[in-house]
Amino acid sequence: MILDLHANSTHSLKEKRQIVSSIKEKLKNKFNISLVESDYQDLWQKIQLSIAMVSNSRVIVEKAFGQIEDFIFLNYPVQLVAVNKEYI
Repeated sequence: MILDLHANSTHSLKEKRQIVSSIKEKLKNKFNISLVESDYQDLWQKIQLSIAMVSNSRVIVEKAFGQIEDFIFLNYPVQLVAVNKEYI
């Protein structure tokens, strides 16, 4: 899953990096996923996160992706710009 987010309340790269760091740490611990900030590292309001999860059930992955999106939007000041989900 690739999430493109917009952090309207950030005013510096430092603020953005604090948000991204917190999201990465909490999601990795809560959902046992692989996660990387995959683009926009030098832009202070745009965030792109690439998330990978391995399971033998697509239903489990879909449920986890939904929970991940909910967790981000309930706990962080970001808006969804685009989402791309791919299942292999």
